[in-house]
Amino acid sequence: MSDSDRNSTLRRDAHRWRSGRSESAAEILAVEEPLEIRLAGRRFTITMRTPGHDEELVAGFLFAEGFVSSAGEIDEIRRVRGTDGKPEANILDAILKVPIETLRERLQRNFTMTSSCGLCGKTSIDSIRRRIAAIDGRGSVSAATLSGLSAAMNAEQPLFARTGGVHAAALFDFAGSLKALREDVGRHNAVDKLVGWAMNRELLPLADSIVMASGRLSFEIVQKVAAAGAPIVAAVSAPSTLAVDLAEEAGVTLIAFLRGESFNIYTHPERVVTSGS
Repeated sequence: MSDSDRNSTLRRDAHRWRSGRSESAAEILAVEEPLEIRLAGRRFTITMRTPGHDEELVAGFLFAEGFVSSAGEIDEIRRVRGTDGKPEANILDAILKVPIETLRERLQRNFTMTSSCGLCGKTSIDSIRRRIAAIDGRGSVSAATLSGLSAAMNAEQPLFARTGGVHAAALFDFAGSLKALREDVGRHNAVDKLVGWAMNRELLPLADSIVMASGRLSFEIVQKVAAAGAPIVAAVSAPSTLAVDLAEEAGVTLIAFLRGESFNIYTHPERVVTSGS
């Protein structure tokens, strides 16, 4: 079963309350299902996601979290077949071309260094800095270009338009052209799908790109963007303190509250060119 055959929305009955009156109606909701990721047949992790572009999600997750260093280290990502011989909708198995000792070292190092592990901010940032090379200062984007990104992203979110219940991650070039967009109930999943898309097309590192996310910017989102080599990350909502700290250390320009012509630049503002510059 391909991603294009997976249903990302379902109808559910609801009672609408409007102006003091109730009526029965069918609402369209975004699907949320668990995706089990396996490595060479062994259970590795589970994430809750919206079905669609699952192979990209797995590839992007493995790269962004440091378990593989390139698309060349992934031999195959395949659906696991059930006892009836049919592909399981929610299980993918990644076959890697990584020496077992190397993989074991990466697993030990990286699975304890995510933003959900409870380590202090300094420890988390130091661990990411050792794994991700700081991004250089080349490239810039105009403030006028940034002002158009929100509208461009909103216009390409069909799942959000139907459900109002998913996040998006979009990839733009410095001229403001939209290259790809992915949606998911999880912000981090949307970014992983985007990174997986780029991996499959051998576009990493994203040296001349802007990654824009809906919602807020967390440490985890900035980590994934920095790993992919994108020099600019933007979002329509607020950043966390740890996200700003990591962006500063990693050489990433972090822009938040990007809504039309208004935005805040928190780190490395030299990449944003204003008309008066």
